[in-house]
Amino acid sequence: MPESDPKSLVSTDWLAQHLEDPDLRLLDASWYLPNADRDPKAEYAGAHIPGARFFDIDEIADLRSTLPHMVPPVEKFMSRMRAIGVGDGHQVVVYDSAGIFSAPRVWWLFHLMGKTDVAVLDGGLPKWRAEGHPVTDARPQIRDRHMTVTRQNDMVKDVTQVAAASKLGDWQIVDARAADRFRGEAPEPRPGLRMGHIPGSKNVPWNSLLNDDQTMKSPAELKAVFEAAGVDLDKPVISSCGSGVNACILDLALTRIGHARHAVYDGAWAEWGMYNDLKIATGA
Repeated sequence: MPESDPKSLVSTDWLAQHLEDPDLRLLDASWYLPNADRDPKAEYAGAHIPGARFFDIDEIADLRSTLPHMVPPVEKFMSRMRAIGVGDGHQVVVYDSAGIFSAPRVWWLFHLMGKTDVAVLDGGLPKWRAEGHPVTDARPQIRDRHMTVTRQNDMVKDVTQVAAASKLGDWQIVDARAADRFRGEAPEPRPGLRMGHIPGSKNVPWNSLLNDDQTMKSPAELKAVFEAAGVDLDKPVISSCGSGVNACILDLALTRIGHARHAVYDGAWAEWGMYNDLKIATGA
């Protein structure tokens, strides 16, 4: 198992040892694709790790946008975090009920907002429960704490920047979707989107970065996966996916291997696949 790092990824053993720390804040960031027919809020209400608060990826977002769960305004992020008792000086650990699926999105959001004392729980709730650690349906007591934010604008890219990268090749675009969606052979889970990928992009399916127990592979194994997909790890990377969630798994993996310059395309295929004036490619 890779060594725990409170700024990127921590093990269930690490969390068990620190669960009672007064400045630890746990966030349940479970989220599912539109066709999954699951309710993460209801699942949280039924059972969550003691002390965890629910982070609603779809609500803590820019609801002015027609695109799903885009980065929220700074003021909204701060107010929502204060409302669930997360602020300056806290060590945050984020998990989800799939293992590693949506939690990295919230990890990335915190880093985007300049908050670096945040990690993803390796293996998430399934591994925690499989090892016999406690869960509860009790809500934690909330105490307000001030939060300061310094947004790191270089960590996120918009459609114009991605289009330029596709044309110029100065940034590599790496797509986290399944291979059949990347090739344009399978429909998107959101209706009305074209099939295919951004021209020039590489495909590293997010689940290729995980072990069978949904923990993240070792840094050496992660590096090998990227290199096997044709990614030049000496060049900057823009991660993309279906709607900006699974792209953050790539971003977390790049952080784990010490890659210095990477960003997330927030609109992702939900945006690119919607506009006919943006070119697409199909095939491998």
